[in-house]
Amino acid sequence: MSRPRIVIVGAGFAGYRTARTLSRLTRHKAEITLLNPTDYFLYLPLLPQVAAGILEPRRVTVSLSGTLPGVRLVLGEADGIDLDGRTVRYTDPEGGVGTLPYDRLVIAVGSVNKLLPIPGVAEHAHGFRGLPEALYLRDHVTRQMELAGGAKDSAARRTFVVVGAGYTGTEVAAHGQMYTDAQVRGRPPRDGVRPRWLLLDVAPRVLPEMDERLSRTADRVLRQRGVDVRMGTSVKEATHEGVLLSDGEFVETRTLVWCVGVRPDPLVEGVGQPLERGRLIVAPYLQVPGRPEVFACGDAAAVPDLNDPGSFTPMTAQHAWRHGQVAARNVAASLGIGDRLAYRHRDLGFVVDLGGTKAAANPLGVPLPGPLAGLVTRGYHLAAMPGNRVRVAADWLLESVLPCQAVQLGLVRSWSVPLDTASPELARVPGRPERGPDASARGLVEDRPGEEPAESAASEGPAGNGGAAEPAEGRPGGEPAKNQPGGEPAKNQPGGEPAKNQPGGEPVRNLGPAKAPDRTPPPAPPSAPTVPPPPQRETHEHR
Repeated sequence: MSRPRIVIVGAGFAGYRTARTLSRLTRHKAEITLLNPTDYFLYLPLLPQVAAGILEPRRVTVSLSGTLPGVRLVLGEADGIDLDGRTVRYTDPEGGVGTLPYDRLVIAVGSVNKLLPIPGVAEHAHGFRGLPEALYLRDHVTRQMELAGGAKDSAARRTFVVVGAGYTGTEVAAHGQMYTDAQVRGRPPRDGVRPRWLLLDVAPRVLPEMDERLSRTADRVLRQRGVDVRMGTSVKEATHEGVLLSDGEFVETRTLVWCVGVRPDPLVEGVGQPLERGRLIVAPYLQVPGRPEVFACGDAAAVPDLNDPGSFTPMTAQHAWRHGQVAARNVAASLGIGDRLAYRHRDLGFVVDLGGTKAAANPLGVPLPGPLAGLVTRGYHLAAMPGNRVRVAADWLLESVLPCQAVQLGLVRSWSVPLDTASPELARVPGRPERGPDASARGLVEDRPGEEPAESAASEGPAGNGGAAEPAEGRPGGEPAKNQPGGEPAKNQPGGEPAKNQPGGEPVRNLGPAKAPDRTPPPAPPSAPTVPPPPQRETHEHR
C-alpha cells in the first residue's frame, strides 16, 4: 500500500515548522514533499544584522535538506493549486514546469511587500524581506558612503531614509546608524557632513505594537545614536533627488528603505476559497472549510483567535511558528496519527535588537532595562534558531572585538531586488522565467516593451554577478529603475493608518521564533555574431 502524500508549499516559519514536526510524527509513514524557491529557511529577525555587516549571510540561513530528515525538497515557485485535481503546479529555477500530486496539502506561502500608490516609491525604494535585499542594502549603503567623499551631493549620499517604525524598520535604522558611524569613526569626512538616518512612520510612536515603556526605550536609544525619528510623518513622493515628506519638507537622499508592512502571497488569491484581507479563512484546526485535506497556516491563513472571538491572529512570526506545529499535528491526526488540536496561543513577549548591548524586550510581559534586555534578546535568538547557533555566537563575539569590515561585494544589483516583487527571497537574474503562466491573473504586471535596462547584464562583472560598481545617478536606491509599476493600495502604511498587529501589517518580532509583480532584469545579450552589429539597447522586461 502506497504512503499518503503530503505537500507543503513554502518553507518560512510556518512551513518549516510543519515539515519538521511532520517528519518526527509520521516516522516515514507518509511521503512528505516541501516546495520552496530556496534550499534554506531564513531566520528573518537577524536580517538587519546581515545588512549591517555583523553577521555573514549564511549565518541566518538553515539548510532544509540538512535539517529535515525524511522530507523531500523540491526547488520551485508554486504557480497554482488545483483543489479538485489535488495537484500543485510549480516552476523550477531553470524554467521547467512540474506538478505535485497530494493527499494532504499545507499552504504556508507567507507574505510579500505591500505598497501604497505613492508616486515614485516603486521606482526608488527597496524592501527588506529577503536575503538579496539585505545584501543589496549593505553594498548600497557602503557605496554611498564611499562616493560621498568626493561628491558635491555628499549630504544626500550620507542621508538614509527608512519608512516604517515597526520591528523591521526600527532595527534597520538602529543597526544602519551604527554601521555608517563605524565607517567615519577615525576618519571624519573632510566636508564635515556626518551620516544621517531618518525613521518615518504615521504612527504616533516607535514600535506601536509594543508596550509604551518599551517603545520609549527604543525611541530614546535611536535618538541618542543620532537617528532622526519622525512620527506622524509619511512619504508623499519619491523622486530622483530624494523624498518629499507629508509635512512639506524635501529630504535629499539616494537611499529609501521600505519597511512598512506585508500582504499575503498572491498565490492564495487563486485558490478560489473565501479570503479575509487576502488570507485564506480556516477553521481553528487550520483546515480550509469544505476541503478537509487542505490546511493553511502562517501569513497565508486567517486563523480565528479563540482568545479574542471574532478576530484573527495577526501576521507575526510567533503565530506562524506555532501555526506550523498545530498544522503538523492536525495533518498527522487526519492520517490516524495522534489527536487533532485547535489553535490557541499565549503571548510570550517581544524582543527588538537595537544593536550593541541595546534592546527593547519584555519576555513573559516583564519589561527589561538596559544591557539585560540586550542579553536576553540575543539569548532568545540563539535558542530560537533551528541551526547555526555556534556560528552566530562566534560572529557576535568577533564583532564585539574587531572593527567593522565595510566593503562592497557587488553580488546584488538594484534591478535584481525590485520593491514590487512576489518573490523577495530570490534576486532577479537575466533570463529567469516568469513565476507561472497565470502570473498576471495573480496581480503581476505584464511586460512593458521599450523600456531601457539599467545596465546590460554582460557589463556587470564576473559571471554576471554585479562585480562592477552600481551607478547611483542621483536616485534613492542607487541604479535607476525607470517606469516601473506601483503597488496596490494598502492600509497600515505611511500615508495611511499605522500598523498595529493587523492582518497585512508588518510581521512582529515577538517571542516564539520570529519570520508585488516582479521586474525581470535585462535579458542576457545574445551570442556575438561574426560581424558585430551596431550597439543597441535591449528592452527591459518586468512583471
